Amino acid sequence: MSVRRLDPVLIDQIAAGEVIERPASAVKELVENALDAKATRIDVMLEQGGRRLIRITDDGIGMGAEDLALAIERHATSKLPEGRLDAVSTLGFRGEALPSIGSVGRLTITSRPRFLSPLAPDDARPLAEGATAHLIRVDAGRVQPPRPAAHAPGTRIEVEDLFYATPARLKFLKGDRAEAQAAALVIKRLAMANPQVAFSLQGDHLSGLQLAAESGEDALERRVRRILGAEFGENAVAVEGQRGPLRVSGLVSLPTYHRAAALDQFLFVNGRPVRDKVLIGALKAAYADSITAGRHPVVALFLEVPPETVDVNVHPAKLEVRFREAEAVRSLLIGAIRDALARAGHSASSRGGAMMAERLAASGLGQFAPAPYAPPPRAYERPLSFAFPQGYPARAPEAQTGFAEAPTVERLPEPEPPAAQEAAPPLGYARAQFHETYILAQTDKGFVIVDQHAAHERLVYERLKKARTGGMVPRQPLLIPAVVELEEGAIARLLDEAEALAEMGLVIEPFGPGAIAVQEVPAALANTEIVPLVKDLADRVREWGGAESLAARYDLVLKTFACHHSIRSGRRMRLEEMDALLREMEATPGSGQCNHGRPTYIEMSLSDLERLFGRA
Repeated sequence: MSVRRLDPVLIDQIAAGEVIERPASAVKELVENALDAKATRIDVMLEQGGRRLIRITDDGIGMGAEDLALAIERHATSKLPEGRLDAVSTLGFRGEALPSIGSVGRLTITSRPRFLSPLAPDDARPLAEGATAHLIRVDAGRVQPPRPAAHAPGTRIEVEDLFYATPARLKFLKGDRAEAQAAALVIKRLAMANPQVAFSLQGDHLSGLQLAAESGEDALERRVRRILGAEFGENAVAVEGQRGPLRVSGLVSLPTYHRAAALDQFLFVNGRPVRDKVLIGALKAAYADSITAGRHPVVALFLEVPPETVDVNVHPAKLEVRFREAEAVRSLLIGAIRDALARAGHSASSRGGAMMAERLAASGLGQFAPAPYAPPPRAYERPLSFAFPQGYPARAPEAQTGFAEAPTVERLPEPEPPAAQEAAPPLGYARAQFHETYILAQTDKGFVIVDQHAAHERLVYERLKKARTGGMVPRQPLLIPAVVELEEGAIARLLDEAEALAEMGLVIEPFGPGAIAVQEVPAALANTEIVPLVKDLADRVREWGGAESLAARYDLVLKTFACHHSIRSGRRMRLEEMDALLREMEATPGSGQCNHGRPTYIEMSLSDLERLFGRA
């Protein structure tokens, strides 16, 4: 068979396979066109998830008859006035969307030019008031000439029976509900980046979306909070960062507020929604120390870069970009997010206390028969203490204390409460330990419950990280080396990493067949049980597989150290020790969650507690 040119309609249908994957793809392209047309209001209507009908109406600058005829031709666009791809400033620019949609469905465009004053930019052609609206139709690639129509200034685009001309594509679409939700997510992304534009979304399987136009310096933040909800707003911190011409801003969730999937990660480059590997990798790195494996933070981040430093012509769907200075972008995002989380201090997710209140209420609290009255004891048992790591600061408000093991249980008088006029610190003062696992502390506004193991694990990890940042981690030689028996593969893996482990304070040597000897340990872990620590570390090293960066491996080792040296559940603590732990949490960034992303404490207000007992 000889070489021949493809039919133009077939070319458009082939292009549609890349540009228009599903109804949500068509919605994205058409709404981006409306935004490029300087619309201040965009209304979207869907039927059957968009496969039956997509209707998008805007009040943008509109088009005349000549522009309508050109707009449906392949590679015809008004968005590259200088023909430069190295400085694209519009959302659309390829000139493929409208002909692609028209080749696989029934496309109708009705548009009327909006009057522009002579003071409009040079590239906006002033049009006479009362310009006539025109309509053009494309049915599976067959074009009907433009004809006069009735329409307000702006543009209405209707797409009917999408993919009816390519039935094979219809088989790959999901159900109407799933397609409608995918289109809604597209609208949310574009609305988030354009707070000055009002949006509405209606249709089958949709609860409806109504977003008024926002104005003012905090318009972007208000739009983000409106879309992502009040719960996100309570658990989010603002991000601001700049390095030279690169700038990032937005909101990110606390590490204790996360999702099972990454659908609620909204990333923008110069106002363009993207799914970029550099940005996603920066997110993972920024939260690596603080979020549960397999969970994802909720973020809305807006990156601004000079247009000439980013290539947006990477994929027909325009969702991928390439940065000229990718490492600078990555460094900016990681630093800005970590700074924001550090500023949040000891804050944890607000969900813990709310969920506790809901569960207590659901359990029927307040419906039980009252217990017989018994006078409270006048004395209580002080529990056994534990040993903090070497150098651990004791900041109890009453007095400094040493943390030696107590051989017996003491019976001491109740401590005097702090003066009434003295404001309690953010995490309050310890009042009790229950189930030898949790610390109950009273604050000015209510109380907090602290998971002693999770909290201490975080503090030890941060101390170890700080020591490594300052150089070699201080080591303590063991009087008698600890011999650990392991299978040969585990021994080989550990010995391969012996130099790196030594930098972090763990010195190991081979000790005959089937064993290694631990000669030195990090000074902060002097009292740690060595054998289970080394065995756990061997398992972690086996999981590396050569994919993680050196820094990530180092952090994983330190996390393993911290986990094994932390206060365990079942360890009794003195009140002074509990207070020292609380004060250290307040002074440690990221202490609202442990190294695995679990919350270290939950907080409940006095008003919530009173509501549970019907006192409100």
